[in-house]
Amino acid sequence: MQVNIALKKIVDDSYDITIDTLPKLHFDKKVAIVTNSTISKLHLGYLLSKISAKELHVITLKDGEEYKNQESIDEILNSLFEHRFNRKSMLIAFGGGVIGDMTGYAASIYQRGIDFIQIPTTLLSQVDASVGGKTGMNNAFGKNLIGSFHQPKAVYIDPYFLTTLPKREFGAGFAEIVKMAVTFNEVFFKFLEGANLDDKEILVDVIKQAVQTKASVVAQDEKEHGLRAALNYGHTFGHVIENETAYKEFLHGEAVAIGMVMANELAVEVGLMNAEEASRVKVLLEKYALPVSYEIKDADAFYELFSLDKKSSDSSVTFILPRGIGDVVITDKIDASTVVSVLNRFGDR
Repeated sequence: MQVNIALKKIVDDSYDITIDTLPKLHFDKKVAIVTNSTISKLHLGYLLSKISAKELHVITLKDGEEYKNQESIDEILNSLFEHRFNRKSMLIAFGGGVIGDMTGYAASIYQRGIDFIQIPTTLLSQVDASVGGKTGMNNAFGKNLIGSFHQPKAVYIDPYFLTTLPKREFGAGFAEIVKMAVTFNEVFFKFLEGANLDDKEILVDVIKQAVQTKASVVAQDEKEHGLRAALNYGHTFGHVIENETAYKEFLHGEAVAIGMVMANELAVEVGLMNAEEASRVKVLLEKYALPVSYEIKDADAFYELFSLDKKSSDSSVTFILPRGIGDVVITDKIDASTVVSVLNRFGDR
């Protein structure tokens, strides 16, 4: 005997991404702004001047990737319970990728899901982390291994916040822009090679192009069943680097930059990319003072950590490799010996 539960339905999770000065926002509901101590000091006053709500609270977390954990999630949830938030209430993620991911995850599980919006304050979060609905936290086994897909109701990208962004953080965001250009847009990559991002108009245009690229991919593959996995170019290697260094030596975008260099070397090894193309990517990353090398002390141990990557299956490791510049391959057909051989080149550098 079978009983069918008819749950077929169409859900429209579409939303707008506004790239402009933050407008005045009013919400006739309880709202909590989730931010960190650094952003609170720099920009909370500006945000509060733009927002009004039926009831408004601020949840301030510690700043840093090492705090992207269950303890911080509990801090958000406990505050919501204490202030009696309900399913009609809303969260605002106000910060970089760490805040955006944790706020979105907390919103996805609080009373089985409430709304949230993104107001990203770093270049990395503006062009990548705030778009697409990936939310989550880290644990002892790796980065973003616990999470959910929960789309925001809106994203507001205000270039004003970048005026206080340290150069190192800016470079970390640029790495994610390069990632999207290498995998999907050769014309955009060539533009970046000659672009001066100190020019505000050019910077806004670059943000727009990066967001459009990400949005197009997400629209085709919201939950990363295929195409969207290509946006993890550099991340398979980068996440292992972050794990090995306990998230304290490199910013996320810096680890991704090194990861792209490693992925490119593997791509050259298997004939997907030529050395000149790999060099162009490396030079563009170095233009913004991004690290492009990392000493792998034990290539076999490094390889074993790939098994924790969310794209990998039980028996094989999935790699996202560029096919030249502007195209990408997702493959689990590369022999471990080939990968380890490439990894060994990053020892004793």
